[in-house]
Amino acid sequence: MNKQIVDIGVNLIHRSFQQDRDQVISRAEAEGVWPLILTGTHMRNSEEGARFAGKFPGKLYTTAGIHPHDAKSCDAGTIPKLRELAALPQVVAIGECGLDYNRDFSPRDVQRKWFEEQVRLACELDMPLFLHEREAFRDFKAILDEHRSRLGRAVVHCFTGSETELRVYLEMGLYIGITGWICDERRGSHLRKLVKIIPPDRLMVETDAPFLTPRDLPNKPADGRNEPAFLPHIVKTIAKCVGKSFDEMAESTTKTAKAFFGV
Repeated sequence: MNKQIVDIGVNLIHRSFQQDRDQVISRAEAEGVWPLILTGTHMRNSEEGARFAGKFPGKLYTTAGIHPHDAKSCDAGTIPKLRELAALPQVVAIGECGLDYNRDFSPRDVQRKWFEEQVRLACELDMPLFLHEREAFRDFKAILDEHRSRLGRAVVHCFTGSETELRVYLEMGLYIGITGWICDERRGSHLRKLVKIIPPDRLMVETDAPFLTPRDLPNKPADGRNEPAFLPHIVKTIAKCVGKSFDEMAESTTKTAKAFFGV
C-alpha cells in the first residue's frame, strides 16, 4: 500500500479537468495521495469547489477565497459570500488570497484591500489562511503583521522566494508549501537548499495542478497537465534534498497538513 500524502493545493475545478475529475481523484488515491485540498481562487470556483468536494466527504476538502488576480472583481457581497461558504464542513481555509505584483492583473491598492479583508475574515472565523505572494514581500508581510496578534495558522503556498524571505516567514510562524518547482533545475534549484531550513512541522507539499508539472517527471503527460498522482515524485525529490526517506517525508508532511487543516 502506498504511503499517504496530502496534496494541499489542487485547482481541480480548472477547465482542464472538466472531462475526467473523478478519474484524477482515483489515480491520486491509487498513488496514496488523499485527501486533496482544492483551491478556491475566485467566487465561482470557490462555490463550485465546495459543491464538488461535498460529494467526496473525507477525500476532498476545499478553500474559499479570492486570488489577487481576481481582486478587481470583489464587491460588497464578497466577504459575506465567503463567510457563508466557510461555514460548510468541507471548506477548511480562507484563500487563495494575497498579493501578486508580478502580473498586476488587479491594481495593487485593490489587491491590498481585499487581501486584508480576507485576513480579517480568517481571524474572525479562526480559520487557516492559504496565501499567495509574488514579488510583493514587503506589503504582504506588513498586512500579516498588522493582524499578527489574531492570526491563526497560515501557509505560504507554492513558495519560490529567497532565503531571507523564507526565514522571515518562518519567524512569523507561517507554514510553507512546496510544489514541483523544486524539480526544475533551471528555476527551482535554490529551493533544494532552502527546503532543509523548513522545520518538518511547518512543511507541506502540493502539486498546484494542473500547473507546475515537475520538469524531471520520467513519464510526462502528453498534454503537459499536472495532477495529484504526481505528488509522490515531488516528495521523493524533497526527501533526497533533506536526507530523509520517502516514507519519513510522506509521513511528516501528511501529519503537518492534517493538523493544519483539521482534517
